Amino acid sequence: MVRMLFSVVSQSGRGIILQAISCIFSVSRSVCSRPPGVGGEIDNGCGTFEDYLNDSWKSADFDGRSWEEREKPAPSLEFTEGHFGLNNSIRSSFMENVRNDAKSILEILWQDGPGFDARAALDGLEVRLSGLLVRQVLLGILTNMSDSDKTRSARLGYKFFVWSGQRENYRHTTNAYHLIMEVFAEAEEFKAMWRLLEDMIDKGYPTSARTFNILICTCGEAGLARKVVERFIKTKTFNFRPFKHCFNAILHSLITIRQYKLIEWVYEQMLVEGHSPDVLTYNIVLCSKYRLGKLDQFQKLLDEMDKNGFPPDLHTYNLLLHVLGRGGKPLSALKLLNHMKDVGCQPTVLHFTTLIDGLSRAGNMDACKHFFDEMIKQGCMPDVVSYTVMITGYVVAGEFDTAQELFDEMIRRGQLPNVFTYNSMIRGLCMAGKFEEACLMLREMDSRGCNPNFLVYSTLVGYLRNAGKLSKAHSVINIMVEKGHYVHLLSKMRRYRRC
Repeated sequence: MVRMLFSVVSQSGRGIILQAISCIFSVSRSVCSRPPGVGGEIDNGCGTFEDYLNDSWKSADFDGRSWEEREKPAPSLEFTEGHFGLNNSIRSSFMENVRNDAKSILEILWQDGPGFDARAALDGLEVRLSGLLVRQVLLGILTNMSDSDKTRSARLGYKFFVWSGQRENYRHTTNAYHLIMEVFAEAEEFKAMWRLLEDMIDKGYPTSARTFNILICTCGEAGLARKVVERFIKTKTFNFRPFKHCFNAILHSLITIRQYKLIEWVYEQMLVEGHSPDVLTYNIVLCSKYRLGKLDQFQKLLDEMDKNGFPPDLHTYNLLLHVLGRGGKPLSALKLLNHMKDVGCQPTVLHFTTLIDGLSRAGNMDACKHFFDEMIKQGCMPDVVSYTVMITGYVVAGEFDTAQELFDEMIRRGQLPNVFTYNSMIRGLCMAGKFEEACLMLREMDSRGCNPNFLVYSTLVGYLRNAGKLSKAHSVINIMVEKGHYVHLLSKMRRYRRC
């Protein structure tokens, strides 16, 4: 194995990478395949490779627009053309009319039932339909949907969708289809979603990245992810701009919902159909291999990258550094960092933090301290995430005094703690039996403008209950309820749980 690796060195000049990969092979598969967060680990806010690859996806743009700009629903043509150049007061008046019309439509829809003809009532409004108005109504249905009336809300949304689509001087946009799909997705009406997809295709609407994401995020939970992927691969009208083919977009969507085995299958189909992978493709596949514990396949993929003329990028190095850190290989990680500098890929705060995160999860806080200091020496000033990763590591290791010193240091250096930092500190205080100080820190968060989230509250309540301090636990719960965190959490889960 080593001889083969060094033979590649002489050809590609990437010996250090392959030496590092040879070290990766010795990492226990049980560690690499273990999902993040198990074993009592604290979420330190460092993020995952899926998050970083999402950033890579957003930057992969050929036409100068960001992903958000491409996916942002376009206003109706009536507004963009008919009201272009008008002053703010006229625009405000137009938007106010749209909101009022949407409110009137929603009030009628909610009255729908025996003895009430909603369609006739909608006809009687005589509103002027536009893409913006349809969007406002569908968003109103989506955001007000509760667990008890999902089916009814989906039925009302579709009734409005059909009614509006039959009006003169209006034609649904792709974004309107996406919104009604999201309504059906929230109601778990899978068959209805598929019928909408067929309707889109029959009427010539382009099926895009957003279409795929809505379907894959919903159907993935229902065990239908493979069906969605196969359907879109075969759809000739399926087009993911700015990519030459749709496979990268499919792979990206699958990585965000952690469908790692399906990623392997899609990658094989991609090669069979003659599509050439690029760096983003390889990074996604490498990430999936890591999550599946198949580190022995890393070298083959890196060889393919080299053969196809794709050197590792910042995301590739980021993954390798975390794997080496998680596997307790600080010396190999150091060599890889030095190699990055040699090839002109300067390590950033992200790379050091990712490495430190892996080492801290492996329990090697001495190595964490070394790379934290080295990061500062190389001119990469630690940010709030770097400090939080270190603080969390010391808390887990039972070295709360050191965590407190770092917490004080980050504040002195002007880095404001975030919810993950406070969560780790509150956990550390509770572990040290300092419950009064933990409750004071909860109040300190609020005073500094850092709103405690559900994670922080649950951490404190859990430790207070375990210590038998039930009255204090109830007090914290009351504060949580008063601030509406239960309502906020349920609303957020309903809206974003699919992805």
